[in-house]
Amino acid sequence: MVKSIDPQLAIQSSQSTLELPRPPIFERLEDERLHRQQRLAAAFRLFARYGFDEGITGHITVRDPELPDHFWVNPFGMYFGHICVSDLILVNHKGQIVKGNLPVNAAAFAIHAQIHLARPDVIAAAHTHSLYGKSWSTLKRLLDPLTQDACAFYQDHALFEDYTGVVLDTKEGDRIAATLGNKKALILGNHGLLTVGHSVDEAVWWFISMERCCQAQLMAEAVGNPTPINPDTAKLTYSQVGTHSLGWFSFQPLYEMIVKQQPDLLD
Repeated sequence: MVKSIDPQLAIQSSQSTLELPRPPIFERLEDERLHRQQRLAAAFRLFARYGFDEGITGHITVRDPELPDHFWVNPFGMYFGHICVSDLILVNHKGQIVKGNLPVNAAAFAIHAQIHLARPDVIAAAHTHSLYGKSWSTLKRLLDPLTQDACAFYQDHALFEDYTGVVLDTKEGDRIAATLGNKKALILGNHGLLTVGHSVDEAVWWFISMERCCQAQLMAEAVGNPTPINPDTAKLTYSQVGTHSLGWFSFQPLYEMIVKQQPDLLD
């Protein structure tokens, strides 16, 4: 693994320049695969910790670095808080299990396969039925730029309004992918949230942040009429907090925390 520095994340101080890390670059595909798998297993543990699990629903996927038409996903029906690297399932874009002995959620395949197919830049995608995300989705509205955090999604998320039941048909996955377009997040009406990223880290951070933004807006509107940030400032703030680099970096403390507390996830 080769460390890399992102010059956009350099912070000037009175004495020196502090350069923050950026995603690692790998010399071997097997090392990159393990890295992605470890991040994916950690993501499930974090989702369980935050209460984003809902029975058998929910899925996070990551594209395999060697086989770009394959992705790793959680086994159907396994509790997020128990998932380890060795439990992950490798699926191809035909829905065939290439590695693993447990079943895959049909909805996970129908949605994620089409997103990975439509978006070569997407390395990972996350979707669960989190409480505030699914509550907000019933309003069938985009999030407003009410806070600095919400500006990460300003003009960079879309709304899929037409709920037609559990997504089991890849044609429905095609429609979801088309609505997502080139954006980082999608509100699935009467369903929940979906986020994507150039890494597991980024996709998962956007989901965590978007869920909290839904919560914040629901709470603010419950007690009054919140004042949004003006468009010019929202655009500026988006350029500061909505980048791929910031999404990836924001996940790093959470990864370190969950691995320290639950090291078995790496098994």
